[in-house]
Amino acid sequence: MRDGDRPSQCCLLLSGWACRYKLLSEGRRQILSFHIPGDPPDLQSLHIQTMDHSLATLTEAKVAFISHESLRDLTARFPGIAAILWRDTLVDAAVFREWMVGMGRRSAFERIAHLFCELYLKLQAVGLAENYRCPLPVTQADLGDALGLSNVHVNRVLQEMRGKSLITLRSHTLVIEDWRELLRFAEFDPSYLRLKKRAMA
Repeated sequence: MRDGDRPSQCCLLLSGWACRYKLLSEGRRQILSFHIPGDPPDLQSLHIQTMDHSLATLTEAKVAFISHESLRDLTARFPGIAAILWRDTLVDAAVFREWMVGMGRRSAFERIAHLFCELYLKLQAVGLAENYRCPLPVTQADLGDALGLSNVHVNRVLQEMRGKSLITLRSHTLVIEDWRELLRFAEFDPSYLRLKKRAMA
């Protein structure tokens, strides 16, 4: 889905990773969110006719498409499903607020630490992470585009995290070596994610 499109369907990410993004002049990209299996990353298209951002996969992915007509019928007949979708959009907004705080007030180290905590807990909640180990199939450029950092700055922070024995990153896998310290550095409060299953602090 591209900025300016008028979609007639929503998608559900069955496998793989995706992101929302905006493109600026000279190809500069701002990633607005990362999405993992189970996410419906474009629910807003059900009520907003013209998209104000783009959506793309970051990895090989399987995606299911549901027509807007079918979704409207489903939510009209089953208010409980409508409530679940509404809740999803509220959590989505909470994540945006946390990212905005990060961009405005957190250091580069804190931003990356906070994102790692967020992604780990989201992946854990859908059964894709355990024992403080999770897939992380995004590049340093992707992290930089999401957090407003240069590739050099991202690389420097990741080296610092490794030096502090907080994380290990290899083969697109993130291993959090010291969860409590990562939480402390990030000042991470997971309540905004509204998840029932969480790693123990």
